[in-house]
Amino acid sequence: MLSAASVRFVSVVTLWEIATLIRLGRIADDDRLLELPAGFDLLPVQPEHCREYAKLQQIHRDPFDRMLIAQAKTERVPLITRDRNIALYGRMEAPALLLH
Repeated sequence: MLSAASVRFVSVVTLWEIATLIRLGRIADDDRLLELPAGFDLLPVQPEHCREYAKLQQIHRDPFDRMLIAQAKTERVPLITRDRNIALYGRMEAPALLLH
């Protein structure tokens, strides 16, 4: 699925979360983790993402994950994840949101 996509995004939220985890010492400090991979475009946070974020049910409390869900719903793009909590949003609120 990922290799067949015509456009692939990395959310700025993902980079922000990685930077937070580095700062907290939960993952190794590696600058490569904060680089945009080749073939991916950066997805900034837009006002419409924030509006969608405000409407989401609070199934869990991770604000980073909730913004990723809001971005995927707003942009109508699949969100690829192994996080079961994120997958709950796909089943409950976003039939167009494809989760893995």
